[in-house]
Amino acid sequence: MKGLGVILLAGCALAAGCGDDSSSPASPSSAPVVFAAQLSPANEVPAVSNAEGGAAGAVQITFVPTGDGGATASFHIQLTNMTLGTRIVGAHIHPGVPGVNGSVAVGTGVSGASPFEVDAPITEFRAENINVVAATAQSIINNPGAFYFNVHSTLNPGGFARGQLVRIR
Repeated sequence: MKGLGVILLAGCALAAGCGDDSSSPASPSSAPVVFAAQLSPANEVPAVSNAEGGAAGAVQITFVPTGDGGATASFHIQLTNMTLGTRIVGAHIHPGVPGVNGSVAVGTGVSGASPFEVDAPITEFRAENINVVAATAQSIINNPGAFYFNVHSTLNPGGFARGQLVRIR
């Protein structure tokens, strides 16, 4: 299982490294748009150095355009070096360049009322069919580097692992 997680993270890292975070909009308006981010406690503001400071991860986000200019989003989140029993209480896209925190732009449905509990040192979870309003979807598509994804826990309610979005397709 550990090997699979490492392979998945390596694949996301390779895809993110080959990405394009330019401000060019999606080519065909009906084509899915895919983003990735490498998640690290060092990217949080302020950086995380407590018990979750060794966590790492990756996210892949797919926007499927809807007819109204918005999109539905699917999230695949992978986390490593996690402590068993950690309660994930948020996972979101936020506006903000590196070093700047922003409010939630797109949530995944994970919240304090609907947490995800870590049951293995390498874990993953998904969120599917999340509605993204047109203005938000277009802002992210046009300038993904101005947005970040992060994961929040009860120990670090402001977030414990963060990464800037990079468009990979």
